[in-house]
Amino acid sequence: MNADCDFSPMKLAIKEDIRRMITELQNNLAAMDDENNCLLGNFEKIKGHFTRIQMAAANFYLNCYLSPFTDKYPEISICVQNMSHRRHGGLIVIQREDPLDTLIHPGIYLRAELTHSLLESIFFPGNPLHDGAVMVYRDQIVSAANILPLSGRDTGDQKMGTRHRSALGLTERSDALVLVVSEETGRVSFAFNGHLYPINTLG
Repeated sequence: MNADCDFSPMKLAIKEDIRRMITELQNNLAAMDDENNCLLGNFEKIKGHFTRIQMAAANFYLNCYLSPFTDKYPEISICVQNMSHRRHGGLIVIQREDPLDTLIHPGIYLRAELTHSLLESIFFPGNPLHDGAVMVYRDQIVSAANILPLSGRDTGDQKMGTRHRSALGLTERSDALVLVVSEETGRVSFAFNGHLYPINTLG
């Protein structure tokens, strides 16, 4: 999919950050000639910069992948930010072009307009619908408490929970995009084409 969408300020900011990182790396390369100059602290700083660029790029691509398929992506963004800050776990499937009926075990049909308040209430701890995934199609919450297929792939991450394995499992079999909020850490990531990408929920 072409990600050259209407988020050019985000793209320009990422490009500028990459240019700065290249300059930093070039400066460190030149500084290697001075054996008295220990660069380990600089490398740690560069690692932090790279992580921020990676998260900003993930935000950019997430918006690009979502915007052609739902006008409610700002509502989804607000929802995952709020859930992240409260450490409320969640699993949100955005159906794109591929039908998903044969890939999921259906939950409870809602067919309600998508709002961040409704999404957050579904995943509020103790709500009977908070386990499983919410299915979003266009601007509607179609259903909740859906069960997704688990990935059988060995990711090398022994700490990966059921939500993340479910997100990978569905996106390995379809073009759906799945957002995951970790209950343990509050971190947010999205799965697409069988890969997980962390996104930044700050700001």
